[in-house]
Amino acid sequence: AVEVAAYRIALEAMTNTARHAHATEATVRVSLDGTLNLEISDNGTGLPVAYRAGVGIRSMRERAAELGGHVSIEPGTTAGTLIRATIPLESS
Repeated sequence: AVEVAAYRIALEAMTNTARHAHATEATVRVSLDGTLNLEISDNGTGLPVAYRAGVGIRSMRERAAELGGHVSIEPGTTAGTLIRATIPLESS
């Protein structure tokens, strides 16, 4: 379930980058430390000031939450958007 959620979250994040961000680059990082940590960043236009979460963003959050994790979406460090998902590897 963790692998499927991580795949779907990364896929949705990259789909949003391709559709909306006008980015020329996107990066996916995965790390493990008792949880699966997923970061998807792009160099695109970033989120509008008054953005509303659509179906894709809600589905990323729901997938992580179903497994006890969470997703955050924030401006990138220099441009674009940074999406972080954390999903526990073992259920509590």
